[in-house]
Amino acid sequence: MSARGAALPSVGSGRQRSDRPLHAQLYDRIRKAVLSGALSPGARLPSARAMALEAGVSRGTVDVAYARLAVEGFLVTRGAAGTFVTSPLPITPRGAPPAPAKDPRPAPHGRAALRPFQVGVPAVDAFPVATWSRLLGRHARRARASDLARSDPCGDGALREAVAAHLAVSRGVVARAEQVVITGGYHGALGLLARALARPGDRAWLEDPGYHRTRDALALAGLRLAAVPVDAEGLVVARGVALAPRARFAFVTPSHQMPLGMALSLPRRLALLAWARGAGAWVVEDDYDGEFQHASAPLPALKSLDDQGRVIYAGTFSKSMFPALRLGFLVVPDGAHDALARAASLLHPPPPLAVQRAVADFLGEGHFARHVRRMRALYAERRGALARALEELASPHLQLDPGAGGLHLTARLTGARDGEVVARAALLGLAPGALSSYQVRAGRGRLEGLLLGFAALPAPRARKAVSRLAQAIEQAREAPPPCAPEPPPARVGRR
Repeated sequence: MSARGAALPSVGSGRQRSDRPLHAQLYDRIRKAVLSGALSPGARLPSARAMALEAGVSRGTVDVAYARLAVEGFLVTRGAAGTFVTSPLPITPRGAPPAPAKDPRPAPHGRAALRPFQVGVPAVDAFPVATWSRLLGRHARRARASDLARSDPCGDGALREAVAAHLAVSRGVVARAEQVVITGGYHGALGLLARALARPGDRAWLEDPGYHRTRDALALAGLRLAAVPVDAEGLVVARGVALAPRARFAFVTPSHQMPLGMALSLPRRLALLAWARGAGAWVVEDDYDGEFQHASAPLPALKSLDDQGRVIYAGTFSKSMFPALRLGFLVVPDGAHDALARAASLLHPPPPLAVQRAVADFLGEGHFARHVRRMRALYAERRGALARALEELASPHLQLDPGAGGLHLTARLTGARDGEVVARAALLGLAPGALSSYQVRAGRGRLEGLLLGFAALPAPRARKAVSRLAQAIEQAREAPPPCAPEPPPARVGRR
């Protein structure tokens, strides 16, 4: 850790207010910073020359202060490596609370911090971190003066071209680079759409069950949601027309319905596009797991059938690369581009330029395609291991749905509430999702089930995780049902 971020005020500024020598003033300031914890044990101090410039004194003054602090044990000098705060420091910083007793177990981090069954988390343990670091470092080092000026609010040109080329090959989406808008992940795309194209009170179709964070984001933006049911063929378009024929939006997951996993059938796709054309509505296609269809080759995107410019395609690299990247994109029809570009310039800037260019190289140099091929094989292995463990070890009250792809399995639950199972599972170190939380309309038959993410669960660990899940289910089944609230006491006295 460097000391440059610590509060070390200029010594020279105090010349007229103190009779103490400058080296003593500098000594006091550094000593107080060490004792207060502002300079932590092991922190590296600036060189004597740099400290002299920072503090406004001569280098000799710094040398004297550093030497005194070293003699007293506050600092240690390591030759050309520099000057550091002594570590471990034998003095407790003043005002600091007593240090808590340390847990002998190492704190979880990285892969170890991932809990089994987390939904939406890819196999970050298999991501080519070294390749990504090299690409990111390349663009961090190659920054030009022109890059320091304002960047394109719709995203870097190289990345937009790379995304357009990738979609044409992998998803059947033919688009110009100018139609691609880079966003801060999928939720950044939702915010951009809500700001640019929606007005409070607009109606929007939403799949039921559907992605709960989309639901919450749209409600926050003031849209009125029409919960459209899904069946084995996906969104029931006729029901959507009956509920909200003049809705302004339809938010759909046609390649792999979230959370149930079916694909939207071709007749339903054509019916949805025909409705959007007649109603002048926007269809927002969330293609969140389009690369990972386990039973067959990935289905073409709904956008590939759109010849009237009514589909806005939303994609992200959170699942295909890693979630912390938080980089997504929209493919925008010409009729919506200007409004989205204006909103992007005012409210929703894209991620940093070096990150965008590193992703462009990751796509353009073939790393992305190779990574996705490896992940398809790895996910097939992990999905199979989880399915076998569930068949052998899980509760008879859990029945797998035949989902076609994605990064999780959906299992129907009987004999227990899924929310109770999720709570019990969390105490056992697991993180399944509750299917009922994805349901929009409470009046519809309640769905009980679990979403079991497998992408970040190595195959050898599946059986142990499923055993703990079975234990959570049994605990939930044995829990007493929630008590009905007592009626309020009768009011006595004057009305």
